[in-house]
Amino acid sequence: MTPAVMGAGDLLVLALLALPVATAGILALVPSHRIGARINVGACFLALVAAVVLVAHRPEIGRYLLVDDLNISFIVLTNLVATTTSGFSASYIAHELEIGRLQPRYMRFYHAMYQLLLFAMNLALLANNIGLMWVAVELATLTTVLMVGLYRTHEALEAAWKYFILGSVGIALALYGTILVFQAALPELGQGPRAMAWSELILAAPKLDPALLNLAFIFLILGYGTKVGLAPLHAWLPDAHAEGPTPISAVLSGLLLNVALFAVLRFKMLLSANAAAMAPGPLMIAMGLLSVVFASFMLYRRNDIKRLFAYSSIEHMGIVAFAFGLGGTVANFAGLLHMAMHSLTKSAIFFAVGHVAQAKGTQKIHDIAGLTESHPILGWGLVLGVVAIAGLPPMGVFMSEFLIVTAAFARAPVLAVILVAALLVGFGALFWRLHAIAFGQPTGKSAPVEASYIPMFAHLILVLIAGVYLPAPLVRWFQTVAQALG
Repeated sequence: MTPAVMGAGDLLVLALLALPVATAGILALVPSHRIGARINVGACFLALVAAVVLVAHRPEIGRYLLVDDLNISFIVLTNLVATTTSGFSASYIAHELEIGRLQPRYMRFYHAMYQLLLFAMNLALLANNIGLMWVAVELATLTTVLMVGLYRTHEALEAAWKYFILGSVGIALALYGTILVFQAALPELGQGPRAMAWSELILAAPKLDPALLNLAFIFLILGYGTKVGLAPLHAWLPDAHAEGPTPISAVLSGLLLNVALFAVLRFKMLLSANAAAMAPGPLMIAMGLLSVVFASFMLYRRNDIKRLFAYSSIEHMGIVAFAFGLGGTVANFAGLLHMAMHSLTKSAIFFAVGHVAQAKGTQKIHDIAGLTESHPILGWGLVLGVVAIAGLPPMGVFMSEFLIVTAAFARAPVLAVILVAALLVGFGALFWRLHAIAFGQPTGKSAPVEASYIPMFAHLILVLIAGVYLPAPLVRWFQTVAQALG
């Protein structure tokens, strides 16, 4: 199809995919890191505009790409956080160059990989072909592996290798699960792309072999669950967050974990549409609850501020997995809302943590104290972020957690008690650590903060607004997706 006969929706999808690729090629050639940073921000903003407009102008379903109620919510969120993170990255990376932590020769690589990562995430979300979705998730993994090792220290390279090895095991399991789904579809859909097209698979789901679907889902949740960071498949995540550049930590927690969860949800819907297949919910509930309990206790043992919030990400992805496993309109709605609130809040926290590490020259919690005295704006911003992620009102995370707990008590009271107990344990750990970081007598060096506060506070304001008022169109949108999830 030529551009002259393409509809508005087709052009928008093309922009979401072609723009990051073209920008990556340009950034690989731009010698100035300042110009590269501006191009990076501009390209992310244009992709965000395309994602927002795509809500009203959706293309027809194609053989390899589609836009539906589920993935458009992920697409908008992904491009929003990618845009604000690119803004934070511009000033953060410039300061890393000034203090010598990064070398100028890595800047073209960094900005080009950022756009390639955005392309891979958009492609994974837009893919109608489950094989193409697998390829896109693998591409996103490889780009983040390269960016985690950007500092070229022993610790950073070790974290990158650990991420690569564990991620490769996970993606191999996901590939086997994808092949099993294809095998289950062959008798009904025949050879060729139809047997891998999500739009065809969901229509044929009631007729697919339930035994193959059951086996496939086990491999898929283990494979993609590794990318989500669910316990006990989480081992790569704390190291990757701690040793990589802070903007990549924000993207990992705020976006890439969601993309992997999106893949799990696609296959969950497939099993739910087959009455003879196993219910996928209990397995998601078990892994989600294990992640929440495990991460809540591990928060007490962290002495690195980035590792602390990495384990918080494991906890909150466990909450989201628990909600989607529980199922039903209320729990699914709450899972979608919690995913969005976590993405905005956790990326804001990592923005703050990046500022803290630059101002204090360390990520060690015992060397960071009195932040509200030495850097009041930064300190109170971090306090607000922790208040939000801990689930206190009136922030949006409180609303989503309240809905999840309410749905759990209505349907599985014992599990709800375990969930609430784990949340309280995590709550205590976060505020114990926050008190050490934000209050008391300032310790260590206190260099001025040169990066922008705007992305951090923009996210926190959105989370505050969501806790007080959700626009009716957004509520209807989430309700539609929640019903589709089953």
